[in-house]
Amino acid sequence: MSQWKQIQNLEIRLLEHVDYLYDDNFPMDIRQVLASWLESQDWDTAASDESLSAVLFTNLLSQLDRVRAHELNFLQRHNMKMIQQQLQVKYSSSPVNMAKVISTCLREERRILSSVCMQEQGPLEKSLQNSVAFERQKNMDNRVGIIRGSVQLMDQAVKYIEDMQEDFDFRYKTLQSRGEQRSDAAEILSKMDVAVKEIEDLMTSQLSPELQDWKRRQQIAAIGGPLLTGLDQLQNWFTLTAQSLFQIKRQLDKLGELVIKVTYECDPIPLQKPQLEERVKYLLYHLIKSSFVVEKQPCMPPHPQKPLIIKTGVQFTTKVRYLPSRQFFILTNNTKVMDIEDYSNGCLSVEFRHLRFCVGMFVWTCFRVFQGLLSVTEELHSLSFEACFTVQGLTIDLETSSLPLVVISNVSQLPGGWASVVWYNLLTDEPRNLAFFCNPPRATWSQLSEVLSWQFSTLAGQGLTKEQLSTLGEKLLGQHASCSEYHVSWSKFAKENIPGKPFSFWMWLDSILELIRKHLLPVWNANYIMGFVSKEMERNLLKDREPGTFLLRFSESHLGGITFTWVEHKDNGEVKFNSVEPYTKNRLSALPFVDIIRDYKVISDGVVPENPLKFLYPDIPKDEAFGRLYNSQRSKGKSGTTNSSTTPASNQSPELPMTLGEFDLLREQLCFDLDTVSFHTLSSNSYVLPPPILVASSRVRSAVCVLLQFPLRLVTDG
Repeated sequence: MSQWKQIQNLEIRLLEHVDYLYDDNFPMDIRQVLASWLESQDWDTAASDESLSAVLFTNLLSQLDRVRAHELNFLQRHNMKMIQQQLQVKYSSSPVNMAKVISTCLREERRILSSVCMQEQGPLEKSLQNSVAFERQKNMDNRVGIIRGSVQLMDQAVKYIEDMQEDFDFRYKTLQSRGEQRSDAAEILSKMDVAVKEIEDLMTSQLSPELQDWKRRQQIAAIGGPLLTGLDQLQNWFTLTAQSLFQIKRQLDKLGELVIKVTYECDPIPLQKPQLEERVKYLLYHLIKSSFVVEKQPCMPPHPQKPLIIKTGVQFTTKVRYLPSRQFFILTNNTKVMDIEDYSNGCLSVEFRHLRFCVGMFVWTCFRVFQGLLSVTEELHSLSFEACFTVQGLTIDLETSSLPLVVISNVSQLPGGWASVVWYNLLTDEPRNLAFFCNPPRATWSQLSEVLSWQFSTLAGQGLTKEQLSTLGEKLLGQHASCSEYHVSWSKFAKENIPGKPFSFWMWLDSILELIRKHLLPVWNANYIMGFVSKEMERNLLKDREPGTFLLRFSESHLGGITFTWVEHKDNGEVKFNSVEPYTKNRLSALPFVDIIRDYKVISDGVVPENPLKFLYPDIPKDEAFGRLYNSQRSKGKSGTTNSSTTPASNQSPELPMTLGEFDLLREQLCFDLDTVSFHTLSSNSYVLPPPILVASSRVRSAVCVLLQFPLRLVTDG
């Protein structure tokens, strides 16, 4: 079943998350009509490859032409034409931006589907937690249903008294009959009192905690945790509770009307009604006030996985929602109107899609008294939303606030801002503690390790293993890594540099996340990158393996770097480990990493360059592992051999390397003996041939320059 088909089979509560992915940047109509074609393209690679994104953009327009030509419905054909024109205007000059949008949408869809699978096939502990949650929800449903039923029965009793009151003769009944009526009214008021007490207990003991639990889960979901669900269930509980309270209010109003017509001494209605009325109004006030929530926290569309970070001058979106559903009559005016949404059972909500912060145009809400102690990314702000709610004679001013957010002015501040968002939402459930970073609390390693794994599963699609988290713990905590309850300070996590390095632990980790997202996603999701491995562990893993066995790990000395190490066995039994200089985003922007692995060559004993990489750890043949990920065919020289080395280089040219056939031809024509040219020696019999990066119009000159260059740096460990 296609990914889009699986998405369409999800529950409505999950489809809400899918709906949020698609807007004017990429309409859902295109996702629908081109579902299979979109899923078969490599949008992750295209998001960082301008030439591929341009090809896919052209192909997408052609696909839309084909669909439009076969569409019989005139209106649909017209809509598709308008969408196609909008895409051409928006992306014709920058198709890579379209590829990024589509890549993000498809990745988020996969995350939603993955979360569903986790819920269905979780471990026993998760299953027990779900069972407890189900029982709690079932109990809430029962209590709300019982209250609703009792209130409706009281409605019938009030109607009965009203019918009696309308009977003219009733006013002239005997004193005994009046006693009977007094007894009926007292019984109804007693039932109302019981119902109000039950509602009050329900709101205090269950409804309010459930809302707070949802808000806490929203915080966790914002920093990469489990997908947020449950708002529709809350809406149902709030709706039924509000209906019961409003119905009791109407019943009390009706009893008040009866008193105006006829009353008598010791009539229980005027004695008990005012107190009940005040209690009902009080409960309604608090229920309605708490039902105004921020459904979707502020987020910039280019960074959907990093909400609560807003860049000045960049548009962002947010959405508020009023939980009790009812068909209200909306008066349209110049303010943003809360409208009724069909997919959310008629709840009132409003989505702001084009908000923007401009420098000097809004008031900073953080605690400026500590400004000298805080960086820009530690200053917290809050968006407030206000509404006026009027119904059945009640007028209530509603207000809710977003979670604390970080405002940045430069995209380079994004990693630091995201670290602040993660730390805040991990460690507190306070909605507006804007002075949080004046004295930030510590996190236990067990808390932090879980949220770090979330970052990888959210941004890269694959979480971290226990072994990888253990290595990260050693890097951050040193000798305390084995203690899951060891406390980590905010400064150690995000502000202090790693010993001997010019960057912090978080900056190092975030740069790896970006490297994976932009250049290594297919390799990471295939579990081919061991990632976080110390050099000592690396050697222990490789020393007993076949010669040419290699593993992939992230650099500990560079920001956003990946390297590989392979093992060799000498004739005397000595084991040698070879590691290359880390590849960073600048190098990987010129050539895909899998092609680098495929074409990597080393000169050994003066023979034809040979690729030393044979088996991906533990014993997977290299081409078997990476064959399906290769992005281009190796060109052939006159001798029929493949290109020379695509090794780590300091150049960033995207030009194709010279073939060995061309190399031999130039060698014969050059005026000096190439055999006398000195290469940087790696060992007594091993050299690295640098990849000749050539421009067609200057091959000879470029070749000479390459031959006279120092060879590429290759770190060799005996």
